[in-house]
Amino acid sequence: MNAHLPTAKLWHRFAAMLYETLLLLAVLFIADYLFISLTHNAQSPLFKALLQIYLIVVMAAYFSWFWMRGQSLAMKTWRIRVVSVDGSKLTLRQALLRFLFSWLIGITQIWAFFDRDGQFLHDRLAGTRLVTDARPA
Repeated sequence: MNAHLPTAKLWHRFAAMLYETLLLLAVLFIADYLFISLTHNAQSPLFKALLQIYLIVVMAAYFSWFWMRGQSLAMKTWRIRVVSVDGSKLTLRQALLRFLFSWLIGITQIWAFFDRDGQFLHDRLAGTRLVTDARPA
């Protein structure tokens, strides 16, 4: 992959984030249903804590799996790829760092308006870039 691909347009990235949210809600709904069905104890404080941890792990796995392959369905729809700063595919470490840093909700997105390359803060911190996918859809 070329390290000199153009940065994906900011409005494409925000549109992909909105679409990704809808897709992720479906994944989390299924994960939540499976967890509740298997545990049969929705009221205990321990259950609630374990459910939250489980859902965070599901989200981390979802994003890491797609990002290591270059793009999620939402990113593919908007012709966006996530790559390392050198243009290569993400490592598991980079994908997990990108996920963890993206939890700085709001700050990371606002950063793009001031960044010289228009990148999100979590991409800067994880050593990744969102680029326009030049390949045919």
